[in-house]
Parts: sequence; C-alpha cells; structure tokens
Amino acid sequence: MTALLLFAMPGNEAVTGALAQRLDGEVGELETRAFPDGETYLRFLADPAGRALGFVCTLNRPDEKILPLLFAAATARELGAASIGLVAPYLAYMRQDRRFKRGEAVTSRTFARLLSDAFDWLATTDPHLHRYGSLQEIYRIPTRAVHAAALISRWIRTQVERPLIIGPDRESVQWVSAVAKDAGAPYAVLEKVRRGDREVEISARNLPDLAGRTPVLVDDIISSGRTMIEAVRLIVARGGAAPVCVAIHGLFADNADVLLAQAGARVVTSNSIPHATNEIDVGELLAGAIGELVPAAR
Repeated sequence: MTALLLFAMPGNEAVTGALAQRLDGEVGELETRAFPDGETYLRFLADPAGRALGFVCTLNRPDEKILPLLFAAATARELGAASIGLVAPYLAYMRQDRRFKRGEAVTSRTFARLLSDAFDWLATTDPHLHRYGSLQEIYRIPTRAVHAAALISRWIRTQVERPLIIGPDRESVQWVSAVAKDAGAPYAVLEKVRRGDREVEISARNLPDLAGRTPVLVDDIISSGRTMIEAVRLIVARGGAAPVCVAIHGLFADNADVLLAQAGARVVTSNSIPHATNEIDVGELLAGAIGELVPAAR
C-alpha cells in the first residue's frame, strides 16, 4: 500500500515532518506564493495522482489561510488524488455556533460546509464544542477530534510543585476537574461575566487559601487572554505565587502572551499553533487519529 503523502501549508512544516515520521508517510513539496495583487499562486512539485493526501494547516488566522488551502485541495483533486484529508491541529470557526442576535451569521456551520465540500476527512485537536455534541453535527465527512487533557495533566504533574488547578468559569468544571484528578491536584473555578469580546469581570471568591500552592490556570484557548490576565492579577493581588497559565490553543490576539507575562504569569501551550510557549506535543494524538481515518497511514 502506498504511504500517505502529506503537504504542509506555509508555517506548518515542523508538525508535518513530525507527523510523516510517526506515520511512515512522505512529505510532498508544494510551491505557494502571493502575486503582487495578493492573489495566490500554487503548484504541486510532488505528483498527487492516485495518492492518499493529507494537508496540514492549523487554522488560526483562518481568513488568510482558507483560500490557499481550498485551492490546494481542489487542485489535488483535479490532478487525480485518490483521497484528500485535512489535519487542522487548531480548527477555527467553532465559537459562533448559534444566532445570538437577529441577522448574525452562524459561521461554524458555513465553515463546516466549505471544508466538507473540499476534503474527505478531518483530524483536529480539542475543537471548541460548546453547543455541539460532536463535529459530526455540522461536518459531513469523517472526523476525529483528539483531546489533550491527559497531556496537560502529565505536564502539570511533572513540571509544577504543589499545583492548584484553576478553571476560568463554571462551564469549565467538568474539564478542569478531570485535569486535576489526573494530575493528582485540587482544583477551583472562578466566576466570570463577559461584557464583550475583550472585556470580562472575574471573581476569585471561590478560591481556597493559596499558601504553599502554585496556581495553574487551565483553559482550552487563550485568545484575547482577558480572562486569564484578570485572573492572574487577582491571584497576585491575593499574595499567591506566580501563576502558570496552560492552554491547548494559544491564539494570543492583541499581544495576550506579552500581557500575561507582564502580569506575572508563565504561559505554556500545546504545539497545535506554533509559538514560543509550546511545551506540550499533540503530534502522537493526531497521528493516531489520522491512522484511524486513512488506511494508507496504518
């Protein structure tokens, strides 16, 4: 059976190479650049005809990435690829999952239709499933969503002395309690009221005594980081030790990583989005998911 052929979209070369090694796959070369007017030029330097393909593209900043990705998938199909999949360590457009105000776009469903039309399968890490029970509610193609909670627990267990796991809000209780149990640590949750995309109010009245403990704030995504920044400030103001902020996906909009460091926190993320804070490797999980989806990768 011919090995899986992986193509890295720009910025995804490291994770693509690591996945190819884990899967005994091959990495194909793809030439991409922008014309002076901003349009995309794309050329396959490895022949996709008759091959099982996987494109690797983490989808932070999705609006600038999605057209080249769709062009690549369509071209591969025109050139005779046997099957075409997407490995998106971070999957965008999951948060707008209902119409909160009249006239709003439910972009998660539209984005899912675009990807379902372009690809035959999808593998991702911890998508933001808030009101959806699974990706299959909106994706028509086979999907696998791997979960990094155990990796976070292991990192905390081995890297942090006397941790106290702290969740950002009540909705995080189930996830944070599981991380804490696996890490062998106590946990607490904050109370949060969101006033807008970049404005939150945090109450730390549920926090126990922090003496002798290392506060570890855990969340799935750091986007604007306002929740974690406010939590770090509250913890420091209460005399707690310098907090550790751990997230699966580090989007770091509005220089959130810099602001967290200035507030006194150490920040740790998975490599679902390449960043200097990456300390947790989700590659083995993704390789396992791809192996379930693609016979050529087994």
